Amino acid sequence: MVDIQNPGSALGEAIGSQMELALNSFLDSLCESMGHHFISSSVIEGKKKLLMYDSFGTAYNLDSVIANESMQPIILVESKYIRYKKHNRDKGSWLCTAHPAIRRRYQSVRSSIAVLAGNWSSTSLSMMRSFDINIFLIPFDAICDFLKNYGIVFDWDEKDRKTAQQAWKRYCNLTTKKQYLIGQRMVSLIENDLKKLIVSILDETIERKIDKVTIELRSNIGEVKMHRFDNVQEAVDFLNSEELNAIFLTTDSLTLFDPPPDLE
Repeated sequence: MVDIQNPGSALGEAIGSQMELALNSFLDSLCESMGHHFISSSVIEGKKKLLMYDSFGTAYNLDSVIANESMQPIILVESKYIRYKKHNRDKGSWLCTAHPAIRRRYQSVRSSIAVLAGNWSSTSLSMMRSFDINIFLIPFDAICDFLKNYGIVFDWDEKDRKTAQQAWKRYCNLTTKKQYLIGQRMVSLIENDLKKLIVSILDETIERKIDKVTIELRSNIGEVKMHRFDNVQEAVDFLNSEELNAIFLTTDSLTLFDPPPDLE
């Protein structure tokens, strides 16, 4: 075992990598059985990145994509592990920025999926769900229980370097097969529900219909107002309203002191 500066971080990265390997193996097999392609950076020859672009040319490095026979992307898939909640905002915000931007360019995309392991706060999860990202959560406590079977104490204090070193050493002493089994056990917690969702998303027998309509109005001085409707007719009636231009003359906007929205 090579002595490293941050054994806790190294073990976290190793656990995350094993989860991603097991997840990719599961998704690859599932997609093949359904006549679709599972694409990840690890299967692109000579590349370490799976780049997709938004309408403005900004590149986003994705974990993986499920595509149809024509190689049109259908599902965006991310897997992320974090140990400390202080990293929630950065990781979650990236998903909320990247996936919607990509979906606006690649109109074949039907869904975004994030398999999240570790300590994720309820506010971060709510934020991601508000961007139509389907969340599959592998709790930190469950990971700790798995690792206890191998004599690895994983729930150490952030400043407890000694326990982290011992945990890293024990992990390195495991066989490759046992290390992979840790990732498999993690993925097994969400495997059934994940399969059900993907099968439903890829089902071509489902009749397409417009579920909702969103209209974004922008004034010449930069104001933005969003209006959402349950059907096309409501949206058309709104656009044909003689009072449409008067919308920006209203002053019923929120103030800095208004409470957050009630999402219940």
